[in-house]
Amino acid sequence: MSWAFLRDLLSGVNKYSTGIGRIWIAVVFMFRLLVYVAAAENIWKHEHDEFECNIKQPGCENVCFDHFFPVSHIRLWALQLIMVSTPSLLVVFHVAYRENREKHHNQKLYRNPGNIDGGLLCTYLISLILKTGLEIVFLVLFYKLYNGFKVPRLVKCDIKPCPNTVDCYISKPTEKMIFLYFLVATSCLCIVLNLSELSYLIFKYSIKCYLKRHMKKQQ
Repeated sequence: MSWAFLRDLLSGVNKYSTGIGRIWIAVVFMFRLLVYVAAAENIWKHEHDEFECNIKQPGCENVCFDHFFPVSHIRLWALQLIMVSTPSLLVVFHVAYRENREKHHNQKLYRNPGNIDGGLLCTYLISLILKTGLEIVFLVLFYKLYNGFKVPRLVKCDIKPCPNTVDCYISKPTEKMIFLYFLVATSCLCIVLNLSELSYLIFKYSIKCYLKRHMKKQQ
């Protein structure tokens, strides 16, 4: 799978981000996207083929694998990466709208179309809220689908067409669990960064509005 589009998106958003936002982009790019492409994808590459049960009943391994892994960890991780990066498009589109508006009116309407103020500030805050919400949703989804953030070595399955309770073994469980913990840790770090940036922007522009009102009262 090509991740060039996500890399280009993050590079484009970087121009309009605050300092905390740039840290978030670096974390997503270096500790999530690169780790996914360079290592994690290969670990789960043959997870279905390497899932073994101690019985050769036709169909038994397939239904047991589907029961314990309704969605592959790695595919859910890929979906999470795409979804949490998508809200950043709102900022890019808003800046593009400002630039096109200036071209249409053939005059300078903004000091800098990429400055986070006015309507762009609202768009930026909405994108932060969406990113934080999506991160939390995916963490809850991971937890609910797999009964916690762990990869067991052995699972017991008694789903038809298995004739009785059979033991099924997951390949490389320790390695997969390490990457799963890494996924959870980076997700939590991104949530903290998003909330920090959200608080910073709200505080900054609240102080700015307060000072403007204070100056008007003095005048």
